[in-house]
Amino acid sequence: MTADNEMSIKEAFQRAQKSHNNKAKLVASLKSRYNKLEDKTMFHEEFVHYLKYAMIVYKREPAVENVIEFVAKFSTSFQSPPKTEEEEEEEEDDEDDHPFLSFIFNFLLESHKANSHAVRFRVCQLINKLLGSMAENAQIDDDLFDRIHQAMLVRVTDKFPNVRIQAALAMARLQQPSDPDCPTISAYILILENDTNAEVRRAVLSCIAMSPQTLPKVFKRTRDIKENVRKLAYQVLADKVHIKALTIAQRVGLLQHGLHDTSEAIREVVCSRLLPAWLLLLDGNIIELLHRLDVENCAETAMETLKALFKGMSTEELLQNRAQLDNRKLIPVDSLTCENVVYWRVLCEFIKGKGNDGDEMLEQVLPDAATYAEYLRSYLKTVTDMSEEQRADYTQLEMGMTKEFISQQLIHLIESLDTNEEGGRKRVLAVLQEMLTLPQTPSSLVCLLTEKLLLIILDDQRRVQTVAEIISDVMEPITEVSQPVDENKSRRQQVQLAEVKVRIMEAKEALENCIAAQDFSQAAELKESITKLEDSRNQILQEISESNQPVIKEVRTEKNDPETLLRCLTMCAELLKKMNIKTPIGPTISCLSFSEGLAKLMYTGRISSAKMLSRLVLLWYNPITEDDTHLRHCLGVFFQLYARESRSHQEVVEESFLPTIRTLLEAPATSPLAEVDVNNVVELLVELTRPSTLTRNAQNADFTSVHDFLAVRMCGEMLKDPTAPEVRLYAKALSNLEFSRDDAVVKDHICLRALEKMLQQLTDSKEQTELLSASPPQPLDVNADGTKLLLASPYDGENVPETVSVVRPSRRAKTAALEKTKLDLNPLINQEANVS
Repeated sequence: MTADNEMSIKEAFQRAQKSHNNKAKLVASLKSRYNKLEDKTMFHEEFVHYLKYAMIVYKREPAVENVIEFVAKFSTSFQSPPKTEEEEEEEEDDEDDHPFLSFIFNFLLESHKANSHAVRFRVCQLINKLLGSMAENAQIDDDLFDRIHQAMLVRVTDKFPNVRIQAALAMARLQQPSDPDCPTISAYILILENDTNAEVRRAVLSCIAMSPQTLPKVFKRTRDIKENVRKLAYQVLADKVHIKALTIAQRVGLLQHGLHDTSEAIREVVCSRLLPAWLLLLDGNIIELLHRLDVENCAETAMETLKALFKGMSTEELLQNRAQLDNRKLIPVDSLTCENVVYWRVLCEFIKGKGNDGDEMLEQVLPDAATYAEYLRSYLKTVTDMSEEQRADYTQLEMGMTKEFISQQLIHLIESLDTNEEGGRKRVLAVLQEMLTLPQTPSSLVCLLTEKLLLIILDDQRRVQTVAEIISDVMEPITEVSQPVDENKSRRQQVQLAEVKVRIMEAKEALENCIAAQDFSQAAELKESITKLEDSRNQILQEISESNQPVIKEVRTEKNDPETLLRCLTMCAELLKKMNIKTPIGPTISCLSFSEGLAKLMYTGRISSAKMLSRLVLLWYNPITEDDTHLRHCLGVFFQLYARESRSHQEVVEESFLPTIRTLLEAPATSPLAEVDVNNVVELLVELTRPSTLTRNAQNADFTSVHDFLAVRMCGEMLKDPTAPEVRLYAKALSNLEFSRDDAVVKDHICLRALEKMLQQLTDSKEQTELLSASPPQPLDVNADGTKLLLASPYDGENVPETVSVVRPSRRAKTAALEKTKLDLNPLINQEANVS
């Protein structure tokens, strides 16, 4: 370095390669030298000369990277410092780009088409750094802007990914988000959707400007095949996009996919970046966040979002954010909303999930079981099933659906209650039974109410008994009936009344005559008689009055309308789901299930359970139901219709095959199922799954036959124990299956050759087995002199079979024969040596 702090270009480039050197000082020194020169041409040429040495290096060497950084800082140091808006307006017409900066840009733009990918990479990298080092309000010539733009649009299609990355980054400041036809944004979108390199897509994500045009494309990258691209997409959306700019579907989709992503890093980004960013925009209001997610239609996503938020909160924060609870630890009925009830439910479930550590906290956000039961009862009574007229009114329909949703969440809260206390548990059970019995309870709540009822009752027999009582009350509710008035009795009473009235009139007339004749003794008798007649009249009038009032009696009337049947069958289905598979089907559950229509639920697709179908088959074959002709007839019709309806039904039958057969084969001798003919059951299930029995609408040539999968199941069972007695059963069934007609299932030649080799091995093994079975080895006896004789056969006389003498070779003979089979390579080696 010279005395006046100036240095040569070569020295500057040499010192710039070392990272410990202060590049600002290097830039200032070289700039001072440049400014003193009158003719800048030699400086430009020498500067580019030394720059070329760095541009031909493709590898990201630290020394080269330092040089590139130095060149960018030196080139942009000639720019004027940022000015105010007034100064910009005054000098807008007079301002031109600095000659050196223009020279560097021109050199780079002339070099961007070089054959060397290293040069193209460094050109794009330098343009990126030059543009990035300029001030925010920096301006360049329009012609230069267009040239840079056109060059980078070419380079983003370069065949080398690193070149495309630098070109994409260089165009970041050339975007015009307000212009729907901006070529830079169009190129970015094209890269996001079509570039095969994940790092290129990441580069575009990091610099693309957000606009209505680009937002859907960035959103789509959250489903990118590469983890690092998905992660960056979530980060960009969290940092650059306001929650209000996203639709409800986009918000829900981001959370749903992000919280279930296979990558832990992406799940962490959603919890630590996206959700906090949204909450910050909503002033930390979690209820408002839930409102933005449309809780009523996306409850599961909202609940998972709340759990993710709660994991990052302390105990104090959890209790501080309680959802509008009053002093009873309840949300007032008139304040219940979809958002706060979901928040309350998830908060209670989250705290309860902490186990013993959360017991004290749970007591602060949830009342005792008895209090909550009354609260639930009071709200559910306000929710009624809507009529067709109400459903036609959109406003009433929306209100009704909202009430049902809130009711579902309140019912779910039962799981968080402490039902260990006897009084509280009884009260909860009583409320649940009452709600299931009431006809105005919406059908959509029956399944959930039954589920929570069975969750509290642990014993299967008590479960059956409780559900049976509820179904009895639903199917045959108690109603008040008025008996009609007995007309004959009424007429008799009227006649008696008329007679008494006539006798009273006659007695009064006689009384008047006696008084006129001054026969007072007779008048006294008549007066007493009149009194008795009036008492009789009053009694008759009372009887008539009582007879005219209808007699109200409480009687049970049977209901068989579709809504009632659906309620009862829904309760039956939930009961069967909760019951232990080992619990036998008693008479009560049999009566409940088929007083008809469990089979109907399966036929209509409301229930799809191989376990339940297996129970139906066993029930049909069980000798106990032999006298129930109605049941057997209904089941017989059901099996045929069910299996022919669709292939999915046949898949259920196929899935129930092995459990049904195992139950029959393992049935103890004391069980009625031990008397069932297993062969008959196998034949039935094979016929039910036959593809040719499907209706024409259900048949589809694209689907594989269900019998193909059934064959695999049976072969697997046979291989478990080839000596088992049921192997013969499965082998016979295999010959009756109807396999798919597609012969070219495996088309790969290597696979086909391997299969042919396996089949050949099986054939050879079979032939060896047949040979051994045709000539079994005979027992030998060895004499003292070493000769081998056949042992005497137990047969004698003409029944003695013809024997064949088989002599076992000695160990020495075996060794000699083995030696002969060995290939001796020594002669071949010697021969090769002689020839050479």
